[in-house]
Amino acid sequence: MIYTVTFNPALDYVVKVEHFQPGQVNRTVDEKIFYGGKGINVSAVLANLGFTSTALGFVAGFTGREIERGVREMGFTSDFIQVKKGMSRINVKLKSDEESEINGMGPDIAPEDTEALFRKLDGLKEGDVLVLSGSIPASIGDGIYETIMERLDGRGILIIVDAEKKLLVNVLKYHPFLVKPNHHELGDIFGTVLKTDEEITEYAKRLQEMGARNVLVSMAKDGALLVAEDGEIYRQGVAKGTVKNSVGAGDSMVAGFLAGYLEKKDYGHALRMGTAAGGATAFSDGLGTRDEIIKLYETL
Repeated sequence: MIYTVTFNPALDYVVKVEHFQPGQVNRTVDEKIFYGGKGINVSAVLANLGFTSTALGFVAGFTGREIERGVREMGFTSDFIQVKKGMSRINVKLKSDEESEINGMGPDIAPEDTEALFRKLDGLKEGDVLVLSGSIPASIGDGIYETIMERLDGRGILIIVDAEKKLLVNVLKYHPFLVKPNHHELGDIFGTVLKTDEEITEYAKRLQEMGARNVLVSMAKDGALLVAEDGEIYRQGVAKGTVKNSVGAGDSMVAGFLAGYLEKKDYGHALRMGTAAGGATAFSDGLGTRDEIIKLYETL
């Protein structure tokens, strides 16, 4: 079974306004609501590719109930912890001459809520897959990734971590199956700027030496690079298309890579699927569909 964790899911209210004027009454010309959160994005793209998963995390209030309803429509199940205080976030994304965002706070997650999540994760079995991605709410504390991986260490669970800086570095000792920094994040970890494939490969190998089994580095217009546990370096060029949307592209790459790996246990195929899935989302208004992903896969 595949599980994804989104600690602070949200309703993303995306509105378009022609020539937004601060301090004035503005009318939208387009508006959409998306169910936001990195783990939710991963589960949604996995569902598009025919893989079932369960989304875990925390929800609260009427917005939390809507998130639960929405993920069912997206084709996967959830087992969220119901938090008593506050409500799940509404994030406002304003698209106009400039893009602006107002992100909500999210609920107040109590220690007993965190313990309830731990109990759910304790039920994972050997061969299960867990995807940990995204930022951590202030009410939880940055150590939760490390705590989860310590509890699950040695149980044969494939854990994927998509996080930045110390959130990522602190869990490497637990040997995650896959980590996915982009090349800027990889450079930031080591206090440098990475410009060439050789430099990116060198520092990806350093993450591997620190404990990661596989290191997938996304490089925007330059494609992606995988330093794999089989000793090979896999390189994949970028999919061709017009970028409409960057939200969820990295999560889609994670989902595509995981789907490809589970299909064939082949890292080259997994990287190609991940690249196609990331591109399909980048070239769409929402998350990439199966047809869009397969079409791009065949061009790579």
